[in-house]
Amino acid sequence: MGIEPFTRGLFPQMNTRGPVGAEGTEPADTCSYLCGCSDKPKVVRGRGRRRRRKRTAADMGSGQSFESAPRRLKTETQSGSSSNEDLSAVPLEILEEILLNLPYKEVVSICRLVCHQWKEVADSESLWRERCRREGYRPSDPSKIPNDWRLFYFLCKKRRNLLKNPRGEHKMQGWQIVENGGDKWKIEGVMVRHPDDTVQKNFVTSYGMCKKAQLIDLEREGYNSSFMDHFQPDIRISDWYAPRFDCGSEYDICVELLNQKKQPLHTFAPETVLFEQWNEQKWYRMTHVFQSYGPGVRYIRFTHGGKDTQFWAGWYGIRVTNSCVEISPAVD
Repeated sequence: MGIEPFTRGLFPQMNTRGPVGAEGTEPADTCSYLCGCSDKPKVVRGRGRRRRRKRTAADMGSGQSFESAPRRLKTETQSGSSSNEDLSAVPLEILEEILLNLPYKEVVSICRLVCHQWKEVADSESLWRERCRREGYRPSDPSKIPNDWRLFYFLCKKRRNLLKNPRGEHKMQGWQIVENGGDKWKIEGVMVRHPDDTVQKNFVTSYGMCKKAQLIDLEREGYNSSFMDHFQPDIRISDWYAPRFDCGSEYDICVELLNQKKQPLHTFAPETVLFEQWNEQKWYRMTHVFQSYGPGVRYIRFTHGGKDTQFWAGWYGIRVTNSCVEISPAVD
């Protein structure tokens, strides 16, 4: 289970075949330049050769202790005649610290392409394990240690709402209408202030049952089957709903975890929530977390809706907005 398919979409410029230097420069010169050891990369002619170190950056993740003397990169450049020049003096511990303090996108798309040493450090488990520790990303299940810390890190960074158009800002785009009773679904501005001030619109139901749904393809969203089966990250559900104060209404939600054949493996379907007329007209939040659900989950189907209970023409039924489905590999 590698990171390449995942990072390819995020960083299309990433070269997965190996490191390259800047055009017209020796990779070690670029390395020195990025470290601040020189003012600019040195333009050379001909082909340079690098001496291989006895100890590689992969050793950084092992339990062996480092030698007391700092290891240094030496680069040979050739311009007519060969000459040795010590272009950089970067111990591996310092190089790892440099990469830890750079934006993760630059580490993957730029730094790992500088030279073989930088690529080895940028790809090392120790770098990404430490990055997770510093940014507070810990597995939600302590007994399941990631076998690829880089993948774990990017999935934590990638965490987002997998539902499209959850607030009705793009009309009904992204939603499948399951039931459209009464005067059908409608989108209006919120009647009362939402706890999140950025929420300004909601979906409104009518006097006949109104339901809408979305089907989330986890593979397409970047969560491959190996990761889902082995790691089984928390799947967090959230939905906001509110009644009108002057009309009774009801609210329903159903979230299903589906297998490859789109058959339900686990279902969250609480009892219908009923509101009487002359209620407080405030926002409520429905939440649920799927945990330890076993292997085989490939899709998530989210369905919600409701109606008014007094059969008034127009849109007096339940209001829903800011729905959310998240894959959460780390502890909140």
